[in-house]
Amino acid sequence: MNKKVETQGKRILLSETVELGHKNQKGQVFTDPNEMFFDAERTPAFLTGSEVIREAIKRSSLDISVAYPITPQSEAAALIGELYAEGYLGDYFRGESEFAVMGECAGAAFGGARVFTTTAGPGTMRAMENFPMWAGSRLPIQVCVTCRGINSPLSIQPDTLEIYYLLETGMLVWHAETAQDLYDWILGGFLVSEQPDVHVPLALCCDGFFVTHTKDTVLLQSEEMCLPKYDPYRSPVTCMDMEVPPVRMMRDPFVMKSNYISYMTHASWQLEIHAAVERSRKHTKALMGGSLIETENLDREILIVSSGTAVSQGREAIRLLEEEHGIKVGLVKIKSLRPFPHEEVREATANAKHIIVPEFNVVGWLAREIKAIVPNNERVYAGPHVAGGMTMPSEVIVEEIMKHLGIKANTLSSRGS
Repeated sequence: MNKKVETQGKRILLSETVELGHKNQKGQVFTDPNEMFFDAERTPAFLTGSEVIREAIKRSSLDISVAYPITPQSEAAALIGELYAEGYLGDYFRGESEFAVMGECAGAAFGGARVFTTTAGPGTMRAMENFPMWAGSRLPIQVCVTCRGINSPLSIQPDTLEIYYLLETGMLVWHAETAQDLYDWILGGFLVSEQPDVHVPLALCCDGFFVTHTKDTVLLQSEEMCLPKYDPYRSPVTCMDMEVPPVRMMRDPFVMKSNYISYMTHASWQLEIHAAVERSRKHTKALMGGSLIETENLDREILIVSSGTAVSQGREAIRLLEEEHGIKVGLVKIKSLRPFPHEEVREATANAKHIIVPEFNVVGWLAREIKAIVPNNERVYAGPHVAGGMTMPSEVIVEEIMKHLGIKANTLSSRGS
């Protein structure tokens, strides 16, 4: 079975210097991304999320990947190593720690390389200092964050708390629901983050195990296609030039000579990074089908609004609510967290009386984001929450919604008794 992917909105902007139609050393053809994403025939494959990462990187014209093992991203990192052995990327090695990995990725990106790495949970936290540095240095590195628990007691199970810490690093932050999202957004992420008016890193997040280790049917382009190579000279910051910001800013004595100059330099640069994230909106919309959200049945008074695999659990909860209780609920799937779809969410939820936000973390960071932007935010119900890797059965979402509506329902623990 072959299938094309349809899209709306603007097309992906491409460097005029790329050599489309030429072949790399593996015989892959450098292909216009617009053809790869929107026109090329696709064939289904039944893969784990880790295998999906391998397939995306195989078509990414990647220059370098640096790896360090931590569950649940270790398998993906190892599979990228196999691609290096097969000749699909320029360099690959293991760093000394998660912190070292992100510094080594920065060095490669400063030198003009297209860079990809993976991390998870405590690894994300150990590496955290590097992420604002990447953004401030305008390095379009992509890191796939396979979310897991970060707090004590230790858990290797899915928990999206680390996304909360990433939101204000200056990076783009996307949250994949499915393996198909993960595959498409790895490829598309390079194109968005490398745009001259963007040129900041991307944290592409997915929920560990739920996505990385389960199998799903994913539509793939021919492996004979690959993205055009990264053109570092489209960067708004000259490649490894020590006389222009941000590199000079980080080492030049003028910062120590004048507090006023230092304050102004840092303030203006941080504002520019936030502006770059905002400018990515138009490119991200083009990649994601014309919108940063997906919606179903917005005419309903109750809406589930979520991101990642909580969306999948919400879909099943919607089916159960209608079939078992006659309660009709709509859905809003948030795909990009930075930039955040403020206008789309406000418009989608304008007529809802109840906005339910299930999350795989204890703090409810997505509900906070939504409460901050929608009018009459008492409509937003933060929950249900699970944390530390607990699963969130769709029945739990059903129970929470019925409890919120004041309708008595059997608890999940009483089912079958």
